[in-house]
Amino acid sequence: MVCVSRWLKVLTWLGVVVVLVLIGGTVTAVWTVRRSFPQTSGSVVIDGLSSKVTVLRDGQGIPQIYADTSDDLFFAQGYVQAQDRFFEMDFRRHVTSGRLSEMFGRDALKTDMFVRTLGWRRVAEQELPLLSPDSRHYLEAFSQGVNAYLGSHSGAGLSLEYAVLNGSGPDYTPEEWTPADSLAWLKAMAWNLGTNMGDEVERALESVHLSESQIAELFPDYPYRQNRPIVTQGAIVDGVYEQDAKVGGTGLPRRPAFLAHGAHALRQAKTASAGLGEVLGTGDALGSNAWAVSGDHTASGEPILANDPHLAASMPGVWYQMGLHCTVVDRDCPFDVTGFTFAGLPGVVIGHNAQIAWGFTNLNPDTEDLYLEKVTGNNRYLYNGHERPLDTRTESFSVAGEQDPVTITVRESRHGPLISDVSARASTVGADAPVAKTSAPQRGNGYAVALQWTALQPSRTADALFGFDKARDWNEFRDAARDFAAPSQNLVYADTAGHIGYQAPGLVPIRRTGHGDWPVPGWEPAYEWSDNDVPYDALPSVLDPDGGYVVTANQAVANRDYPYYLGDSFDYGYRAQRIRDLLRSSNALTVDDMAEIQLDDYSGLAHRLTPLLVSIALPSAYYQQAQRMLAGWDFHQGAGSASAAYFNAVWRQLLRLTFADQLPAATMPTGDSRWWAVMLRLVRQPHDQLWDDVDTPGVQETRDDVVRTALMRARDELTQQQSRNPHEWQWGRSHTLTLRNETLGSAGSPVAFVFNRGGYELGGGPSLVDATGWDATKGYEVTSVPSMRMIIPLDDLDQSRWINLTGASGHAFSDHYTDQTDLWAKGDTLPWLFSRDRLEAAAEQTLSLTPAQ
Repeated sequence: MVCVSRWLKVLTWLGVVVVLVLIGGTVTAVWTVRRSFPQTSGSVVIDGLSSKVTVLRDGQGIPQIYADTSDDLFFAQGYVQAQDRFFEMDFRRHVTSGRLSEMFGRDALKTDMFVRTLGWRRVAEQELPLLSPDSRHYLEAFSQGVNAYLGSHSGAGLSLEYAVLNGSGPDYTPEEWTPADSLAWLKAMAWNLGTNMGDEVERALESVHLSESQIAELFPDYPYRQNRPIVTQGAIVDGVYEQDAKVGGTGLPRRPAFLAHGAHALRQAKTASAGLGEVLGTGDALGSNAWAVSGDHTASGEPILANDPHLAASMPGVWYQMGLHCTVVDRDCPFDVTGFTFAGLPGVVIGHNAQIAWGFTNLNPDTEDLYLEKVTGNNRYLYNGHERPLDTRTESFSVAGEQDPVTITVRESRHGPLISDVSARASTVGADAPVAKTSAPQRGNGYAVALQWTALQPSRTADALFGFDKARDWNEFRDAARDFAAPSQNLVYADTAGHIGYQAPGLVPIRRTGHGDWPVPGWEPAYEWSDNDVPYDALPSVLDPDGGYVVTANQAVANRDYPYYLGDSFDYGYRAQRIRDLLRSSNALTVDDMAEIQLDDYSGLAHRLTPLLVSIALPSAYYQQAQRMLAGWDFHQGAGSASAAYFNAVWRQLLRLTFADQLPAATMPTGDSRWWAVMLRLVRQPHDQLWDDVDTPGVQETRDDVVRTALMRARDELTQQQSRNPHEWQWGRSHTLTLRNETLGSAGSPVAFVFNRGGYELGGGPSLVDATGWDATKGYEVTSVPSMRMIIPLDDLDQSRWINLTGASGHAFSDHYTDQTDLWAKGDTLPWLFSRDRLEAAAEQTLSLTPAQ
């Protein structure tokens, strides 16, 4: 008994020790997590302000800043953004300067090399002196505000991520923020929203296996008769786009000759950029919806503007909500604006001020060209019959956990950086490529690939963003848009005077030969860009268009007779036409109607394909039971829809079965609107050679054979993944969203559970108005989303609505980390107040930033 009693005492004490350790660990963990939460009420004394600044935060922690001067306003914006999102800001500047490996080690080195080769940060530094004195002043004040916060916070006190990084080894301390850090993120967004380079690579890689006519089938022309472009009126007269003109007076630029070679070099270039795509979240389903409706079609008699940009899902979300308000709006302090911006960027990118509202969608112009370069040795390339020296520079990379830096030499031709150099096999790129032009030089040890891209030209896009924030009418808004270089966006406009409008801005090159759909020979001067871009005044623009609607959803910008080539990587217009049709259903539209349209999950593809799918004979009741799910379906893809689950499984199988035998793996269909257009044409030709499986010699498969197999495999797939009973299937169970931290939440990370959130079961799909993208080459998981939604009625700005994908805070476990996500997933929105009295009444926290004496 004594021995047992002694052991009981020992076990009791061990239990107490374990409990104390657990409590201590819990207390330490809670303290570590919470120490980075910002002070959002009371008063903070800060050196650098000239007068008191007030920061109001509502129940979602969204800040509204009031200051007496522009300097103080942007200083406070920098301070507040650093409070909520500094790690995200720091991560972004490391992305854009090619320095991720300083934080995350060798795994990030390939991405760093690619970014440094492009030279985003170098271009941002060159842009700074081009900006107006006011813009430079705003950027500097913003930087000072960020640095004021860094001066009193460090390590885990800035964000939990730094505690994890320090715990895993790297001795990392953030450096001070600079204006170039802000500008460089615009280059990342330009890359994120670029599309044509990927299409160029796809065409070139497919040319090894397919004929030019077959490739043309996979890149069909925009369906102008079915889906209207953005601007349907006007023409260019004497170099200016006149919205009321019927006939233009500008000569047609020359159209392209095709060239397809250098396949191996292009594969290397595509591989080199892949890591950057993962970091930034690029994908074929990226896009946006934005529209403005005149008062002729609204219940209030005044315009309404709506916008929901479709971007990659991330944690935290890409957007940051806030308001910037001068206490007295005048020439010296002209800001009274609210909306969405990027953490690390001063001003408001999308939103409204007291007079105007604006939204963006991606214009998708062709601003990137790939040039195959014949390189001799390490430092010369062929151009116009002569060898020219390559420009070179040395880039050095510090790698966390390693003592010695890694050094590379970046080479540039007259067309741009050699992006294929990032590959270890750069010396042999293009060696296995077919040459399509007799003028091509001998390959020798291969071709290199240079990228010419308008975003690598220093520009004044930041001036445009500040100009939008200050603009009071259409003319001032258009004047600001002149400086908007990259990424080229469709600008949708509405104002309190009752006007709506559209403007296409951006640098779009004019090519001497061709139009950039294929990689071109760098050694031939005929393929140079002209010295001038498409003139701004010649870009499509319309104020108060006929019909009373501006609808943009990444579709073609203008009619096919528009004389300048803007590109052919547009969305194929199914979303845009659906939005237009829904808007035309009423002449008394309200904010609630706009919110309902943003959530529309009707599938035009399903409407067109389902009659074929239900007509195919299947071999057993087991398969027929699933097929019957499509009979009587209304073609809406809600999260709970069994029919949508089956249709999308069939669609994915149909794409794979049709194309996997003939296309390179790198160009397999992702399922976006281009593939809608391809398949809707193909199903009308049941004996097209693309239906035949080239891996079954002696057997000629037809459309019906492939569709039958797709129906059966989709049934088997959902039976295995969800249920044998098709009535229990749900689209949302396949179509889930996980919000992943871009760094510490990556797959395989042992701390991903700390920073990631999910999975949310969603409806919608690619090319639907509710555009929740997924990649058919990988599965049904959501890859891109409406990253925010906003609706602005110009008759009463206090009745505006908005919602963000995540929350205001980037701090894991903050109340505002994902407090908007459940609302977003359900399709709800939040009140978006504007007037100061309403904001003060709704404020739950007030912080005073007081200047040091």
